[in-house]
Amino acid sequence: MDRKDIFGNGRINNSLQVLGIRRYTLDGGAEDGLRVIECINGKFRFLLNESKALDIMQAFYEGQNISFISKNGFTMRETPFLNRFEGGMLYTCGLDAAGRVEGKEMHGSLHNIPAKVLTAECGDKGITVEAEMRYSALFGQNLLLRRKIFSEYGSGKIELTDTLTNEGTTEQDYCLLYHTNLGYPLLVEGGKVLAETETVTPTDEFAEKKLSLWDTIEPPKDNEPENCYYLAPADRTVYYFNPKSGRKFTLCYGGELDNFVLWKSNASGDYALGLEPSTTRLGKYFEYKKIAAGESKIFRLTLTIE
Repeated sequence: MDRKDIFGNGRINNSLQVLGIRRYTLDGGAEDGLRVIECINGKFRFLLNESKALDIMQAFYEGQNISFISKNGFTMRETPFLNRFEGGMLYTCGLDAAGRVEGKEMHGSLHNIPAKVLTAECGDKGITVEAEMRYSALFGQNLLLRRKIFSEYGSGKIELTDTLTNEGTTEQDYCLLYHTNLGYPLLVEGGKVLAETETVTPTDEFAEKKLSLWDTIEPPKDNEPENCYYLAPADRTVYYFNPKSGRKFTLCYGGELDNFVLWKSNASGDYALGLEPSTTRLGKYFEYKKIAAGESKIFRLTLTIE
């Protein structure tokens, strides 16, 4: 579908009936002041958080939510991570930490950097939003992350390309983890994670006890601990399938992302599935990557619902 298809059928003369972009500021409560870019491509509606790294707050396919939103909701407040983490369709972790790193905020500080929006438009083929976030310090690093999000009209797809450039004069450490989160009603008991993975490695003893169920979504259970696994998808593609609705979510990733974390939370009220491409493993296996002065690194994600 392109713009000619939309206007050429004589049924509408304002594209806002089926697609468009709106920018607005939320009002009231913890959300007060958050800047949002709402994108509607005809089937897929998604909200971008301009105040928080242009991350994807929430996504709806044919009117139905597919993302996980935590009990915290969305907030402008700078509170501790566990009191603030919203989940969302996509929460970008880095550039200084992924997971728990001593002396750093949980999952890093990138998500809290406001985006400088460069482009927000409905083009001939789809919606394009571009922005940049600068992670810098006096006498320290000068890293620029430029993000481009594209969604073709009439599709169930979001394509994200991040370009990280070291605009400083010295080599710098960095890490990135893309915390992609699925929730009810897409996430249901009996749902399946599908991946052509050579290995499935539990991250702790509890996850090891549940290893036989690593790919299966269980019913919610009060106070059950989270369980996480490292996968090694041969084609850098992971699927989630809902057998009740027949819908499938696909996450493809590329560029400098050579690790993958599967996060499962069966806890009642915190019912979520995280598909998380990353530059590193977590915990005791965490390690930074290097980016030279003047160098650029590219990271790609494609989220598809069908």
